[in-house]
Amino acid sequence: MFYGAMKVSIGGSLKLAFRPWVEGLENIPAEGPAILASNHLSFSDSFFLPAVLDRKVTFIAKQEYFTSPGVKGKLTAAFFKGVGQLPVDRSGARGAGEAAVKSGLDVLARGELFGIYPEGTRSPDGRLYRGKPGGLARVALLSGAPVIPVAMIDTEKVQPPGKVLPKMVRPGIRIGEPLDFSRYHGMDGDRFILRSVTDEVMYKIMELSGQEYVDIYATAAKRQIADEAKRKAEEEKAAKAAGLEKADMGDKADKADQGGR
Repeated sequence: MFYGAMKVSIGGSLKLAFRPWVEGLENIPAEGPAILASNHLSFSDSFFLPAVLDRKVTFIAKQEYFTSPGVKGKLTAAFFKGVGQLPVDRSGARGAGEAAVKSGLDVLARGELFGIYPEGTRSPDGRLYRGKPGGLARVALLSGAPVIPVAMIDTEKVQPPGKVLPKMVRPGIRIGEPLDFSRYHGMDGDRFILRSVTDEVMYKIMELSGQEYVDIYATAAKRQIADEAKRKAEEEKAAKAAGLEKADMGDKADKADQGGR
């Protein structure tokens, strides 16, 4: 009931304010389980997609959203539960993967829609990164549910990372045709099959989104970006220190020259 209320209030407000365009709504089944595998550009992705669908979508979210202390923390937890988010502890990679798989299978067993971001985290620069096979592919093969590729477009312009206030940009959502992986039934323990399934889904997302594809994980890209930013900061600090040292040496030379005269 709370999900319905949130969909009307927040979803209706989003549609009215941002007027998101949608293509491929006919690819969402009217009933029965299905996996919505989407690229991930912005925090707002988990709000725009449910806003344009008639059916409820359940995503997984990091546990911190549900365990923050204080009144704000409780309100945040209530909000995420109300909009259909499920908490997953990401402190251990293996444990987080198993929790995500179990959550997805539970949702699909109820005949509902399960939303997942194969990249595992938001894109740091708007490009599409390699999908992680442990969640999406395993859920697909264990459940037998169809995978529907989804492309979120320009949502990173609505709410860029680190920005609180949104910009009035019209985002888009492009929904592809369902992908059937029943041919791999019983092969969820084969890492090569899991990789193949994930890559096929990511390729479809790339076609739908028009994003440049980068064959590394987004988490690795974020580390590279952070390391590069740290390196530049250290270089700037060293250059500044060298400049100050040079200026200091120049001052001493001037004083020595004046003393000699």
